Amino acid sequence: MTISDLRNAATASGAPSASGTAAPDAAAAVGRSGKSNTGKPKTQRTWRSYSVYLGLALIFAYCLAPFYWMLVSSLRRTADIFDNTLLPAPFSLENYTKVFDGSTMFGQALLNSLIVAGTTTVFALLLGVFAAYAISRLNFRFKSMILGVIIATSMFPGISVVVPLLRLFTDLGWINTYQAMIVPSLSFAIPLAVWNLTTFMKALPFDLEEAAMIDGCTKWQAFRRVLLPLAAPGVFTTAILTFIHSWNEFIIALSMINDPKIQTATVAISKFTGATEFQAPFGEQMAAGVIVTVPLVIMVLIFQRRIVEGLTAGASK
Repeated sequence: MTISDLRNAATASGAPSASGTAAPDAAAAVGRSGKSNTGKPKTQRTWRSYSVYLGLALIFAYCLAPFYWMLVSSLRRTADIFDNTLLPAPFSLENYTKVFDGSTMFGQALLNSLIVAGTTTVFALLLGVFAAYAISRLNFRFKSMILGVIIATSMFPGISVVVPLLRLFTDLGWINTYQAMIVPSLSFAIPLAVWNLTTFMKALPFDLEEAAMIDGCTKWQAFRRVLLPLAAPGVFTTAILTFIHSWNEFIIALSMINDPKIQTATVAISKFTGATEFQAPFGEQMAAGVIVTVPLVIMVLIFQRRIVEGLTAGASK
């Protein structure tokens, strides 16, 4: 029997050849080692994913820890306010009861904050939308310089303008009025609205506006019926950011308002007093802080997708 006959017999009997076993053996080796030709080891990718999740969890815990401690402290009794337990034992609502008793006028302060923040948001959006449209859509000289000046006006810290504003508002008779809080808040809200909406409107295609004008719309109609609905995510995001800033404002409201009937919630919290001169009202302040913060947290959680859309929509065309 020749050598070729022996090979044919081995092949017919199903014995694997050297070339036939190379690929399965290589695949098995890859499977045992957990590696591929182009990818990284599976264990390395797994540990990297775990590291990312762990980092996000730490950031999440770091951001929520102050709010959690404020919530827990607000549910403690006055005698237990300095306990270091993770949960209050026993639960108590006495701090919330004290916040809304007649002496603090905290309900009126919440209403004042709503009036100031709401009015500031409305005026900032009205002025910001038209200014952003002019800067992003119309051709005129010094557009970039005008936008830079508008943004620069928001760079001054509030504490640096308190004394000049106090002198000016005293001469105007604006002390203890809503406009003494609304006008300074607009100095930040309007630049924020103009900058955010200008970036957003620049990303909107000009063709849609031109098509509307070809169909017979005027510039105003094209703006109102075409451009403004498309800019709704940016307008919505700007409204939320402006409202949050005005709601949390403290320095101007503290300096301009002496009347408890006009003061905002942030100022009212700072003026809480304890039962005696030696007792700090930590429990009441924690409870009031929860009451002021919870509406903002709920609003952001509900509309977080719209906020992200509005902030990122202008980043690409």
